[in-house]
Amino acid sequence: MLKNAAPAASGGIPIDVPGLSTIIPEVAVGRLLVAESGADPAKSFFVRHLAISALRLGWPVTFVTTRDRNELETRLTREGEPSGLAAWAESLEIIEQDSMEHLDGLAHRSGLLILDSFSLLTLELQPLDLARLLREIRAYCRRPGTAVILATDRGMSEPRSEAITLHLADGAIQFHSKEGPESLLRYLRIPKWMDTRFVDQNIYYDFDGRRIAIDLRRRVL
Repeated sequence: MLKNAAPAASGGIPIDVPGLSTIIPEVAVGRLLVAESGADPAKSFFVRHLAISALRLGWPVTFVTTRDRNELETRLTREGEPSGLAAWAESLEIIEQDSMEHLDGLAHRSGLLILDSFSLLTLELQPLDLARLLREIRAYCRRPGTAVILATDRGMSEPRSEAITLHLADGAIQFHSKEGPESLLRYLRIPKWMDTRFVDQNIYYDFDGRRIAIDLRRRVL
């Protein structure tokens, strides 16, 4: 499959996390999703999980990362394709980048675009310039067979920039953690989603480095 070809599947990208899928079943085509956290590896795992789900469905995936390309390739191989990334060679494009003011050469690609550490990529942008870039990304992802995921780091940008990013996204999933009586409590919040549902509740989960386990029976206070 060519990297700029339309996805083979007409539907969205399934969340495919037991328990969570009953609340937010998929990232819909034509939508912009923000995945936000503090210093939590679960968010990065979740974003890679969505990339792997898209690749398995035949979507072209462009993954822009501020980290080391080899590290990302190793994680994608271990988590999704033990035989190696050669199976996805025609569908996966990994780009190392340190900053972003506009989409540049990414605008001609369809499929899933992931901008990892979007808050770092746009750290030097003033709020109005950030809003302009986000509107450019929104226009891009409205094309057929396209969706965008922004992975952001809580507290890296000023509050106004974080608010602009959330406002212009179609959906957002936030990863939180706090110290409990006996161990670290991890929970999700979904302040907005694609179908206009307001799912702003605490959803308990656990993460062992290999999977995200949702427990809808447990309340996080």
